[in-house]
Amino acid sequence: MKKYLAELVGTFVLTFLGCGAAVSLGCNTGLVAGTPAVIGTAMAFGLAVVAMAYTIGGISGCHINPAITLGVFLNGGINAKDCGMYMIFQTIGAILAACVLGVLAGFDCGLGANGLQTLNEIGQAGQVSVTTGLIAEIVLTMLFVLVVLGATSKTNGATNNLAGLAIGLSLILIHLVGIHYTGTSVNPARSIGPALLAGGDALNQLWIFIVGPFVGGALAACIWKVISLDKEAEK
Repeated sequence: MKKYLAELVGTFVLTFLGCGAAVSLGCNTGLVAGTPAVIGTAMAFGLAVVAMAYTIGGISGCHINPAITLGVFLNGGINAKDCGMYMIFQTIGAILAACVLGVLAGFDCGLGANGLQTLNEIGQAGQVSVTTGLIAEIVLTMLFVLVVLGATSKTNGATNNLAGLAIGLSLILIHLVGIHYTGTSVNPARSIGPALLAGGDALNQLWIFIVGPFVGGALAACIWKVISLDKEAEK
């Protein structure tokens, strides 16, 4: 039970600090935020992962993301029971974080929820399409989960101790690329919490931020199985 609770706490911290930074800096759903807001929000999510990796990594592995949990499960890292329980507790943690953020900033602030953004493409303003949003979430999640699987692999030896830093920095890069398209989810729990309370477009588009990351996580597991050393070498 302790590892499930650790995942709840870790996802709470990630969602509260990451989405809280998005709200405080004005990097809100439906708006093309300025550079300082994008960089600040990206750093908040990445640094939250680094902090939690070194806080609960030894307890639960610090997935704090259902897409990562799926990738680890498909790679044989955890069993089906733990996979399901991790996802449940991660989602609860994100919902609790959204509740606290709503109390502090108001439930009409957007709560840092994900959504298809408005871009100025070739001089014409328009909303990012569902297809573009899905592709962005699938590719970005695939890259992120691939980093997680590689950085935590036994074949990395001593560098495994720096996995938390590598994962957090990669999440910063992922956000810098994806914020202008979808607000960057790559984490179904992080999206579910704010969307349930924000409602509106955030809730209507939520499926994108569940399907996309799960597909990306599964693809990452497949890629890692192809490029990683065999199981005997990892032991």
